[in-house]
Parts: sequence; C-alpha cells; structure tokens
Amino acid sequence: MKKNEKSYSFFDDVFEVVKLIPKGRVTSYGTIAKYLGTKMSARMVGWAMNAAHTHTKVPAHRVLNRNGLLTGKHHFETPTAMQDRLEKEGVKVENDQVVEFKKLFWDPSIELF
Repeated sequence: MKKNEKSYSFFDDVFEVVKLIPKGRVTSYGTIAKYLGTKMSARMVGWAMNAAHTHTKVPAHRVLNRNGLLTGKHHFETPTAMQDRLEKEGVKVENDQVVEFKKLFWDPSIELF
C-alpha cells in the first residue's frame, strides 16, 4: 500500500451502505451483511453501528434487527434518541418496534441495482 492510500475496513464498507439508506426507510443488520457478501456477519454490522457514533454522517438509527426492533437504542446518547430520529423522518415506532417495518424496509441488493 502506498503511503497516502487509505486502508478501508469492513466497518467503512458498512458505513458507506448505511449512508445510502433514504430518510424514512429502514433496513436490518443481516441485510447489510448479505449485501456486502458476508451473510453471517450481522453481528459485525451491529458492532459497526455501535462505532458509527464517531461518524456523524452515518444514520445508524435506520439499522434495526430483522424484526424491526430498535435493539441498538442503548448505544445512542439517550434512551430515546434512536426512536426520536426515526420519528423525525416520519417512521412510526411503538414499543421499540417500527410500525409497517416491511413497507419501509430498504434492501440494498434490490434498491441499488
């Protein structure tokens, strides 16, 4: 690698995909892992979302578990920040779960091709 080349990691790949999720849409950890060719790495995507708070341009609040639950909410600055951000984008949340999750679901394997 040349001196000025940037080394990219799996987290960087995850961040780039997450940046593409449109406002008002959501996806899952597993769907991102599958899109990146690492189908069994949903947990790693979760770890990337935990680290995303140091990257202000990564909308980590749009990444949920496979059932639309806000399982990552405890990694935000307040217990309600994830829900607040989703609701600001027009996404309804009840009992820590996105209402109409399937309707709002964004799959990069479909949407980006």
